[in-house]
Amino acid sequence: MKHPRLLLGLLSFALAAGSAAATADPVPFQIDPNHSLVGFNIRHLFSRTPGRFKEFSGTVQFDEKNLSASSVDVTIKTASINTENERRDNDLRSANFFLADSFPTLTFKSTKVMPGTEKNFMVHGDLTIKGVTKPVILEATLMGVGPVGMGGRPSTAAGFEAKTTIDRKDFGIVWNRALDQGGTLLGDDVTITLQIEARKMEPDAGKPAAAGKTGK
Repeated sequence: MKHPRLLLGLLSFALAAGSAAATADPVPFQIDPNHSLVGFNIRHLFSRTPGRFKEFSGTVQFDEKNLSASSVDVTIKTASINTENERRDNDLRSANFFLADSFPTLTFKSTKVMPGTEKNFMVHGDLTIKGVTKPVILEATLMGVGPVGMGGRPSTAAGFEAKTTIDRKDFGIVWNRALDQGGTLLGDDVTITLQIEARKMEPDAGKPAAAGKTGK
């Protein structure tokens, strides 16, 4: 071989470039609360009653080529719970359920992201409700990511869906009522569903927008 040093140098450069690409920092995205949903449902008698939290904020550190390097951090305002019934919502904010005055936020912080098949992946993390932290696993799907432009303001958007089921008693939410015919008024399992739209956080974008209510 005439040029072993040249070949070795090219090989070293290729390996270094590949290593740099593999270890590139994930891209920060800010969750857009106006186009996202933090919802849940729970059994009530013989059906399921849905609800949602209307105020939340969070960021997704997203690496499309290396999902395991991604992460998510979300904060939800407890008092923003909404089931379209004012009396029930006030009860949910009370000591019977979320005790919103003492625990004004719920949080989720990921600890690990495990890629699955195609655009599906699992997000392991810590969910904190009423000061109790438990590990949960979100079954997530990447809906898409790419450049968008509206009103002359180009940006990059990403969309995700995720769901999980928790036992509310694990978080100290134990209120229930026995029925005369047997059984209980409420179920223990709560299904959580997330529909998330997030926008890439540009260096000159300024302060993140405040969380708001769902709108256009």
